[in-house]
Amino acid sequence: MTEPLRLGEVSDRNLALELVRVTEAAAIAAARWIGRGKKNDADGAAVEAMRKAFDTVAIDGTVVIGEGEMDEAPMLYIGEKVGCGGPAMDIAVDPLEGTTITAKGGPNAIATVALAERGNFLHAPDIYMEKIAVGGGLPEGVVALDAPVKENLKNLALAKGIDVSELMVCMLDRERHAEEIAKIREAGARILLIGDGDVAGVIAVAQPDAGVDMYLGSGGAPEGVLAAAALRCTGGQMQGRLMFEDAAQIERARSMGITDPGHIYTLEQMARGDVMFAATGVTSGAMLKGVRRAGHGAVTHSIVMRSKSGTVRYVEGHHNFAKKNLNL
Repeated sequence: MTEPLRLGEVSDRNLALELVRVTEAAAIAAARWIGRGKKNDADGAAVEAMRKAFDTVAIDGTVVIGEGEMDEAPMLYIGEKVGCGGPAMDIAVDPLEGTTITAKGGPNAIATVALAERGNFLHAPDIYMEKIAVGGGLPEGVVALDAPVKENLKNLALAKGIDVSELMVCMLDRERHAEEIAKIREAGARILLIGDGDVAGVIAVAQPDAGVDMYLGSGGAPEGVLAAAALRCTGGQMQGRLMFEDAAQIERARSMGITDPGHIYTLEQMARGDVMFAATGVTSGAMLKGVRRAGHGAVTHSIVMRSKSGTVRYVEGHHNFAKKNLNL
């Protein structure tokens, strides 16, 4: 019997570019709703376009991080099969990370997808996750989720050879983070507060031009897995712990294979093996430019990464709507 192809063996099929086409489709569809104040319509358009684009990708994919349960989401629901056949892969998607951002015309909305061999993504339920992340080239364990904020900042500054006052910490601008914000400022570090989009926020720690030294705070667990996939490709450290509100959520997590509700996950435990990550900008931000109208088409700006090679590629796509039957 012929052995199934593995992720590292399908690169000749230009799988990286196929993933970019998937995120491009979602971004273009969502871009029609930028600034219109209708986040659900923007999200729905992105989901539908991404799901259709997956029909041409040569994988046997299963959505493990998606739009919710089968009875909650018509497409890209957890457990849905995608692709037109090929190696068995797990898929993590967020067709529009930053629905509110898009509705308000703000920065850093992106369409994202990550891919790994079957069984290599944490099957995170749709709850909150505590997160801490830093970029690459630092001593292992330089920061820890359970360490005091002041200690993490001191250790990170020491490892980087700078003063704590020079550190920039990225956090979601939420009332639940008020205590941590106060501690960070008391320690002397600076804070970049973002309205939404913590996948891009986490990835920023691995991008020198972003000027972010650490990501801290709670956000969506599915977004945590997507961010972990990106950091596996670019280098960095991340820890996460699921936050349960009641016994029902714990039981749901157990049914997904999570045996220890209080476990602190490392980067490699959230996204194992060979991982690929792709994202396309919907609105412009620190990482990617947004979708831009150009004559009878549009220009997209995407990033695609692979953990095995550590390669990061930026792709500028020029789309002719007259030929593709699209509109913006």
